Amino acid sequence: MRPLFEPATVNDVFGDPGLYVDFRDERRALLFDLGDLSALPPRKLLRISDVFVTHAHLDHFVGFDHWLRVVLGRKELARLYGGPGFVAQVEHKLAAYTWNVVHRYDVPLALEAHELAPDGGGRRARFSSLHRFAREGDAPWAPDGDVLLAEPRFRVRTAFLDHDIACLAFALEESVHVNVWKNRLAELDLPTGPWLRAAKAALLAGSPDETPIDVRWNDHLGVHHERRPLGALRHVFELVPGRRIGYVTDLRCTEANLRSLEALLAGVDVLFIESVFLHADAAHAQRKNHLTAAQAGAIARRLGAKAVVPFHFSPRYEGREQQVLDEVLAAWRGEGGLAAADRG
Repeated sequence: MRPLFEPATVNDVFGDPGLYVDFRDERRALLFDLGDLSALPPRKLLRISDVFVTHAHLDHFVGFDHWLRVVLGRKELARLYGGPGFVAQVEHKLAAYTWNVVHRYDVPLALEAHELAPDGGGRRARFSSLHRFAREGDAPWAPDGDVLLAEPRFRVRTAFLDHDIACLAFALEESVHVNVWKNRLAELDLPTGPWLRAAKAALLAGSPDETPIDVRWNDHLGVHHERRPLGALRHVFELVPGRRIGYVTDLRCTEANLRSLEALLAGVDVLFIESVFLHADAAHAQRKNHLTAAQAGAIARRLGAKAVVPFHFSPRYEGREQQVLDEVLAAWRGEGGLAAADRG
């Protein structure tokens, strides 16, 4: 199965948290957290259409200015999502600068900021370079349950966690993935090509069998065109569940948090999860409202995660990152009694 998106942490395990999700074959990406973004080149920053911020601590939000500087005058629209007070936090970021010429830029930039409240309500506002980033269109916003963003090919869901403040966890879910059986294409004497996208889109939309599909291709004999009904092509495709990715950082290891994660991420394919301290320093982790590596691995095991990617290691372990990683993996596999790491 060729996945729709490619996720990768923005920085190494000791750097600021952040997950960059690049869409295959599209000039588009999603970003989870706005910490230090210096590792991302401008071409990648310009692809970002939507930003999801767990909370506004410095190491999760300091990169807003860097990102804004790159996209300003070069991008038309971006959406941002965060927790309580997020719209005001975006407004204050923008209000820190003088915008006396930005309204004349050839490419105007609009930022749409959305904030979610623990009761499920929320609000949103718009900030446009055409109006010197004044706050506009401030209005209530009601997400659809836990779904922040839904498009035909994917959706982003969220849950609140306790980090001594409200903090968001995120699930990125591919709706359905369409596989192509190339041997069955060959049996029909049909080539691969751009026409497959239209056929896949029709399948995902639930189109009827009589829907016409234009099949076009070029070869050494010239240009070819056939029109076939979708029903005659269905056996060429296989619909399978899409991949699910979890992004979890900055939380206490409590039963309440674990239950929230289970509702959001049970059976997740890849879990990106903070692993700040070794379990020998569990008391310190509890004071800091963070996870130990063993707790992170135990959470991944409880969720049934098929793969786990730890990040956000404390700098006190520089040169010992393998020890942190080993502790995560041991707990995830249920080794050494770490699968039931202490919960506060």
